[in-house]
This record gives sequence, structure tokens and C-alpha cells, in this order.
Amino acid sequence: MYKILKIVAGILGLIGIIFLIRILSVGDDAIKAGDDGSVDPMAYVAYITLAVTLIFVVFFVLKNLLTHGHTLKRALLGLAVFAVVLIIAYAVSGGDTTVYKYNNIVATEGESHMVGAGLVAFYILIVAAAAAMFLSGIRKLFR
Repeated sequence: MYKILKIVAGILGLIGIIFLIRILSVGDDAIKAGDDGSVDPMAYVAYITLAVTLIFVVFFVLKNLLTHGHTLKRALLGLAVFAVVLIIAYAVSGGDTTVYKYNNIVATEGESHMVGAGLVAFYILIVAAAAAMFLSGIRKLFR
């Protein structure tokens, strides 16, 4: 599997280098005008690389979670804690009665409520991360 991945990565890298040389040879003026079509193939190579990477990451993460029971239990516990944080953040935040406009589109009260919940969840997670780093540092001091 490792050899196949190296070969695929090498092929995608070689194709990327070829398209990069093509882009560099065309010049800035043609690219700004958008007439030559040299940037689109490079973008497709990037999309393919991203898709292949995501597929393999998801595959190996799921494989690791399913083969090791303790990691699955810890991952599910982490997801449950994150869901609890999101529920608490949604319950604490309130809808804003102020009318917000962005590009002449008015935000609804529900959208405002979700943005507030996202901010509260962010604040909760920042405090939890800072507390975890602080406690970890304190624990290392006493070892």
C-alpha cells in the first residue's frame, strides 16, 4: 500500500510540475486575461490530490477506530463532550433583535442565534484548552 501511495503521489507531483511550468511559460498577462486556460488543469490536479488525500485519511482513521476499541471509545467520548458544549452554547446564546445586513441581505433571528452559539462554543473551547495546557504544565512541574 505504501509503494502504491508513493507512486500515486509521484505521478500527481509530476503532473503538477508540468502544469506549473506551463503556467510560468504563459506569463502573467495571459493569465490575468483568463484566455489561455492554463490555470484550470492545475486546479483540477489540486482537487484530485485533495480528494485522494481525504479518502485515504478517512479510510485509515475509520480502520484505526474500528480495530482498536479503546480509541473508538475515546473518540466517541470526545464527540459527546463536543456535542454537549454545542448544546450548552446554543442554550446560553440568545437571538439578537438588531437587524444585521450583509450585501443587502438581512440576517434572521435564527441565523443570529446560531452565530451567537458559535461564538459561545468558541469561548468555551478556548477556556477549556487554556485550562488543559495550564493543568498539564502544573502536572509536569510536580513530576
